[in-house]
Amino acid sequence: MDSFAAIRLPPLAAPKTDAEATDTPHQYLNEERDEELMARICQGSRDALAVLFHRYARVVRGVAYRVLRDPSEADDLLQDIFLLIQRLCHTFDSSRGSARFWILQMTHHRAVSRRRYLTSRHFYSHLDIDQPEIQATHDRTTRSGGNADSIQEALEKRDTLRHWFEQLSSNQRETLSLFFFEGYTFEEIAARLGQTTANARQHYYRGLDKLRKRIFAAKLPDGKAV
Repeated sequence: MDSFAAIRLPPLAAPKTDAEATDTPHQYLNEERDEELMARICQGSRDALAVLFHRYARVVRGVAYRVLRDPSEADDLLQDIFLLIQRLCHTFDSSRGSARFWILQMTHHRAVSRRRYLTSRHFYSHLDIDQPEIQATHDRTTRSGGNADSIQEALEKRDTLRHWFEQLSSNQRETLSLFFFEGYTFEEIAARLGQTTANARQHYYRGLDKLRKRIFAAKLPDGKAV
């Protein structure tokens, strides 16, 4: 049996009072940077892993849910990601990016892989595509011939993503970043940007359309977008 499978990650808890916080064994770790926590995790510190879990559980689950569209699958992936963080912590290189980016990139990559597997098993055949958000995604994906998968593949490539993002508007860049990498809903994005939910959706779909054109332009011999 894999030794990592025996680890039980802590549940998310309500914020503690000052008195309670003082008694927490790993309270001092809360002040450390993510990269310092990663170093401690590599040394076998479960307290450091617990602090990182509390710090990123919400956003990791959010990203997982945005891709997988299933609460149970998102919960499972959340647990898997933090077991992977402990197992693969030695592969983290701070010179190539922050720990936050490393964690979210791994989350997105694993979620996309899991979604493809579930799709191949017809897991999503039971989804109610009459739900507004799912219907909109379904309609656009159908019309574009499955472009959503291509876009998600591109989003996994950091350098390509950065280059294409520079050509989007600031609203489109922030909307896509919050949606794909932070797990925000359209309502939360709208509140963050100080705009309406309709505008947030518009930024999202226009940004995706521009990315689609860049992706397919790169695949064409003459480099022109369709």
